[in-house]
Amino acid sequence: MATVPSVSYSITVRLEVPAGGKAVSLLTHAVENAGGVVTALDVTNAGHEKLRIDVTCAAKDADHVQAIVDSLGAVEDVAIHKVSDRTFLMHLGGKIEMQSKVPLRNRDELSMAYTPGVARVSLAIARNPEDARRLTIKRNSVAVVTDGSAVLGLGNIGPAAALPVMEGKAALFKRFAGIDAWPICLDTQDVDEIVATVRAIAPGFGGINLEDISAPRCFEVERRLRELLDIPVFHDDQHGTAICVLAALTNALKVVRKEISEVRIAMAGAGAAGTAVLRLLLAAGARNVVVCDYRGAVHLGRDDLDDSLRWIAEHTNAEGYGGDLRGAVKGADVFVGVSAPGILTGDDVATMARDAVVFALANPEPEVSPDDAREHAAVVATGRSDYPNQINNVLAFPGVFRGLLDAQADGVTPEMLLAAARALAAVVSPEELGPNYIIPSVFHPDVANAVAAAVRESAGGRPRGFTEA
Repeated sequence: MATVPSVSYSITVRLEVPAGGKAVSLLTHAVENAGGVVTALDVTNAGHEKLRIDVTCAAKDADHVQAIVDSLGAVEDVAIHKVSDRTFLMHLGGKIEMQSKVPLRNRDELSMAYTPGVARVSLAIARNPEDARRLTIKRNSVAVVTDGSAVLGLGNIGPAAALPVMEGKAALFKRFAGIDAWPICLDTQDVDEIVATVRAIAPGFGGINLEDISAPRCFEVERRLRELLDIPVFHDDQHGTAICVLAALTNALKVVRKEISEVRIAMAGAGAAGTAVLRLLLAAGARNVVVCDYRGAVHLGRDDLDDSLRWIAEHTNAEGYGGDLRGAVKGADVFVGVSAPGILTGDDVATMARDAVVFALANPEPEVSPDDAREHAAVVATGRSDYPNQINNVLAFPGVFRGLLDAQADGVTPEMLLAAARALAAVVSPEELGPNYIIPSVFHPDVANAVAAAVRESAGGRPRGFTEA
């Protein structure tokens, strides 16, 4: 449940009230008394006896919406006609569409865009398949692929329920990088079938963005596709998160005047995002990291290590700490959480080193209350939009794919990810940098271009394949 009203629970209530009297003035008070926030009040129809008014307001959750509606309905002489959920209205019929880039106004234009003229282009591509990048949408298209097994924080809700999220992702690609992205929701969670399906559709795309596929299957899906395909394969839950975390941490450490090679880092989360964040932090020079999952610290003495956890154990926790997360946090300079809500308290943050950095990125409820963390830490970041320093993957993936597509890259390397993180961090100027501004807004005009330029430069030799850090 949100702690404050949010636009994600925004409603418009259509009411009819007497034209005279005080009913209109009581509407705002009714919403506020119920704990909501009025964002608009519009008279949509006026008569001598009655007024039709649309009251738009923000609520905390579905129950709070009903409480606000009940409060409005209790105002004397007010009749409620309709309640509209603005979020659902935005999604009616989907959020994206396909548009033609060329005019089709007459027979000549139709003959060039389609048959018979298109046959010449098809034959040219048949003779030289590389021309597909030049002569088709492939040069600017990305498949956003999911199996619906780990959607946002909602869990395994399936491909149909994942479609609104994938549509949103496609809309973000277009908005921030001008990329045409297509939601591909697969009705299978079998690794072999996912790999085979994506391989089969790959000729129509310039890149593959894997999305919301649960660990550990996502690791194998990504690895196998990178071996099979000659276009970039990028799992945003892993690498987009990692880029944003490294960029924010780079700037946070500047604020507290510490070096990444010298700080002690405690991490919560050993899944897809946590593993990718760890790999990139190590590639950036981190040397002292302890990773915890629900069983506690990951170390070589544990008897439940799969391949992914074993890699973590082999590259972290040199002292073999075997305790819980609270113990790992004690004395740490940095905490990075990509795990579960409410697993730490402000008192735990108080045990960290002086000028601590806390990234509590579980969303919507972080690992520790941001307000409590800020009492003890020098820099705090979350995944939420209602606190400073929001770590949001939108800062990374549009620019990354823009750079990959522009370079006609056929793979992704750790060097590209590092370059993207450095470029993202550099968008925040030294004059702007501070405890409450370590990462730019997703609407900062320089973000996507800066990340894209860095990836393009790193991809200069059209790299093939992927070498793990």
